[in-house]
Parts: sequence; C-alpha cells; structure tokens
Amino acid sequence: MLQPKKTKYRKQFRGKMRGNSKGHRLNFGDYGLKAITRGWISSAQIEAARRAITGYTKRAARVWIRLFPDKPITKKGAGAPLGAGKGDVEGYVAVVKPGKVMFEVSGVEEEIAREALRRAGSKISVRTKIISKSY
Repeated sequence: MLQPKKTKYRKQFRGKMRGNSKGHRLNFGDYGLKAITRGWISSAQIEAARRAITGYTKRAARVWIRLFPDKPITKKGAGAPLGAGKGDVEGYVAVVKPGKVMFEVSGVEEEIAREALRRAGSKISVRTKIISKSY
C-alpha cells in the first residue's frame, strides 16, 4: 500500500474538494484514466487498479500512476464515546477532483489498453472515462 514515509503533522482536517483538477492532460502515456467526479481514493483502491492494469496487459504495458495518497484519514474505535478527541489514523487517501488523470498506459495496442483501464476504473470509487492522445 502507498503511504508517505513521513508527514509534518500526523492528522489533517477533511478539507474542501471544490474546483477542477490541474493534471487534466496526458503527459507520459498514450491512454489514460480520467476522473469525472470528485472523491477520495484510498491506497488500497490505487493498488487494486494498478494490479488490474498490469495483470490484464501481462506486464507488457508501461504504467504511470499520477496520484499519491498523502492525506491521513482518522477513525475512532467502535466503543469510543463522543468527545475524547480525534481518532487514530486509519489509512491514507488521495483527493481526486474532476479532470484528474489518474493512470496512464503505453506500449500496448488500443483494445488492450482500453480494456485494462476499464477494469482499473471499476476498482475506483469515482466515475471515470478513458482518454487517448488523439482526442
């Protein structure tokens, strides 16, 4: 699972997810998976999507992961009373806004790349679309 090596602060506020993403173009690969809606993507979802891409392409494709889970998410224990402070860090998420290119693929044919990205999109909790350099 992806997570930062160290952080300046252990816990963060939840924050706002207003606006659109800046990383909205393909920079590395020929095909990409682009977010349409906003949300949080956990490190487990990123890993599942990466495994879906590499498994379907039989490791022939070059894959770029364009997001990193650097936001800590906290959760209180099941029997914890109200009050008593903020919970412990449960995991890390990446904040995704509309237009963010999350994965890029190159080195395989178009049909294989599209199917691999479609499978990866089903592992992620935001709606996605597949884009290519020629669009």
